[in-house]
Amino acid sequence: METNNNQGLLKIAIGVLVGIVALLTYLFMGARNETFELQQSLTTKVEQLSTAQIKLDSISTVLNVKIEEIKKLGGDIAELEAVKLRLEGDKKKLKSDLNFSVQKYDSMIKEYEAFLEIKDDEITRLKSENGDLIARAKLLEEEKEKVISENTGLKSEKATLTKTVSDFSSQNDELKQKVSIAKAMKAINVQVYALASNGKVRDGGVFKASKISKLKISFIMPSNPVAEKNIKDIFVRVIDQNGAVISEDGSAGTLNYDGKELGYSFKQGVLFENNDQKVDIVYGKSSQYQAGKYSIELYSEGFKIGNGSFEVK
Repeated sequence: METNNNQGLLKIAIGVLVGIVALLTYLFMGARNETFELQQSLTTKVEQLSTAQIKLDSISTVLNVKIEEIKKLGGDIAELEAVKLRLEGDKKKLKSDLNFSVQKYDSMIKEYEAFLEIKDDEITRLKSENGDLIARAKLLEEEKEKVISENTGLKSEKATLTKTVSDFSSQNDELKQKVSIAKAMKAINVQVYALASNGKVRDGGVFKASKISKLKISFIMPSNPVAEKNIKDIFVRVIDQNGAVISEDGSAGTLNYDGKELGYSFKQGVLFENNDQKVDIVYGKSSQYQAGKYSIELYSEGFKIGNGSFEVK
């Protein structure tokens, strides 16, 4: 009786074990299938990412080639550069895109490919236009050579004519220079007077510094048959014993003479009447003159027309 009970318990234990083994086998197979499916999914995702990366790299290479080609053809590459910048951003984003969608990148790649096809048409158009330009340039070059050939016989005549014109121009310049010199004003008998503050005039050319309130410079402008009657600017240079040009403010201005710029003390317009007229110019400065010898130089219309002097004790 006891033996039968033991055998029954053994059968029950074996049945339980068989059930447990069956359950573990089921669970193991399920986990194995799930792992396999996950591996397949990951493999597919990696392949899709790799394909997208390869296509974007290929598009980038083609885009760079087209940029250089259109640049050489003289086309506008601003749009190409903008698309290149966006493409580089998309390539960078792909490397870290956790929400990668093959549909999204397929659509993006098709958009880039369509853009490249448009640029192919533009390149074809530019090549055609450049071909027309080259043909026109060749035609113009042929016409140029023809004109040069036809004008070969005129070169010698032109050179002779150019020399003749040059000779006449040189003679004309010389004549103009002679006329300018003939028209130049003259200032003769230049005299310097000292005006005291009370209006008294002192002559003789030697003055006390305390007696000089102003200078009066007098001279004769002889008549000149080729000179025009108009207002002449008379530039006056008062030069001290050290060779410095004096003026009220220290820098009255400059005049051109013999290709140089000279500082002057003051200038005054004088109506030239062409009648041996006497001219008086008055110049005053607030500071006192230093002792020494001074010279006066007069200029007009680019010429030095006269000079004088005085001394201060």
